[in-house]
Amino acid sequence: MDVGISRGTREWLLITAMTTLAWLPWLLFGAALIGSAVLLGHWALAIPPVAVGVFVGMIKDRRDGARLPGRVVRPGEEPELTELVRDVAERLGFRSPLLVRVVPVPQAALGPAKVSGVRAFALVLGLPLLRGLSAAQLAAVVAHELAHEQHVSDRRRARLAASRGALADRLDGRFRPLAPLAAPLLRASQHRAWESEFAADSDSARVAGTAAARGALELTGPLDAAFEALGGRWLAGLDEENAYPVDFYEAFDAAFEDPYVARRAVRVAAESDALDPYAAASHPPFAQRIAALPDVGGEVSYGGEPVPLRGAKEIERWCAAGLAGLDGADGLKPVRILATDPERYFRPSGEDLAELLAVTRRDSRAEALAAALDAVADGSWPRLARRLEPRLRWAPPAARPVAAREAVAGCVGRVLGDALRDAGWEHAGRWLGSVLAAPDGTTVVDVHDMLTTALDTGDPGPVRELLQSAAGTGVAA
Repeated sequence: MDVGISRGTREWLLITAMTTLAWLPWLLFGAALIGSAVLLGHWALAIPPVAVGVFVGMIKDRRDGARLPGRVVRPGEEPELTELVRDVAERLGFRSPLLVRVVPVPQAALGPAKVSGVRAFALVLGLPLLRGLSAAQLAAVVAHELAHEQHVSDRRRARLAASRGALADRLDGRFRPLAPLAAPLLRASQHRAWESEFAADSDSARVAGTAAARGALELTGPLDAAFEALGGRWLAGLDEENAYPVDFYEAFDAAFEDPYVARRAVRVAAESDALDPYAAASHPPFAQRIAALPDVGGEVSYGGEPVPLRGAKEIERWCAAGLAGLDGADGLKPVRILATDPERYFRPSGEDLAELLAVTRRDSRAEALAAALDAVADGSWPRLARRLEPRLRWAPPAARPVAAREAVAGCVGRVLGDALRDAGWEHAGRWLGSVLAAPDGTTVVDVHDMLTTALDTGDPGPVRELLQSAAGTGVAA
């Protein structure tokens, strides 16, 4: 007799289990509150906190649902972008009304909205994607988002995605008591969540062509990694009131064309993509998505250049002000990144040297660097990383190796960079402080990437050679 559980029943059981676990802290709190009220004989004690919690939750849901992200794109103002979105929607058979909105970050998403009481959807497109992707690649991104909505439109899939998201949110932060119970549930439901992503990718390739879909997937991760690393540093360097980086996107485009920036962004994106300690990722790794794309040519050529934006300058200004935490009102002070000394955006290394001297128990920079490289060679560098970054103990076990490697490569790289600069080396560009050019003008190295490679291979030989070249000048100590 077949006593197996159907796929639908199994998914509803997973949804129930994940939803219950996600709300478990609040359920326990409510139970404790009611239990205390019973013991004290005053049921009324439990009413105010519960009522306040329900009221706040309702207000928050209503407010979040009414607030749409980004800057609205009106069809008459941006006809080329509007036409591309309309064409993709028609080819997919997407019939719901669409609002297009631009956000400052490299993001693409589709969410519910209402227009005059009519159910619609808001298509959110990040300005870095609009600037960095060709029209064909952008069409592939739009097609994926619209197709994804079609693939998760049934109630069970929608609830599965919502329950996975709610449970994954409980795993953020230092303390993760639910992780042992959450991880198996997330792992059991992940394959089903990924199915819709693969299906949307397939539709994306059918609309825009495999080459465009592949190109969009290959660019999205590195764009996001570079944007987070460089953008965060530039914004942190705004020390004037009401200042905003007016040329932020121009600078980012220039930076992303730098081969050292691009190479590091690809590596960081790949590492981040592969890191999923609790199987909470709603998207498969980009490598798997690219490998699963169907081989289709694409019926329509959307073009190899970015979609022109008629109001590009105003959109860029609005997005740059938003990144700086300003509302775009008058009186803002424009700051040009490309006209600012890049040293302003490089992290100072004074604290790194002090930390390295302390954790290696050495008295000079040369001795501390030598001790760090010895730890790389003998494999004891994870202990060095824990001393440099005590918070590593709170990271998920699967995330610790990458985080530990970054702690060592970052600290030792900045100290080594100072030694090389004392020996006459100079910054080879304005984007990465770790990229240095030798006095002879022919050798350029990225000391951060060299250390990363040394930590991965256990061979610090090339780094030692650099250290010896600085020591030969008598200034490395």
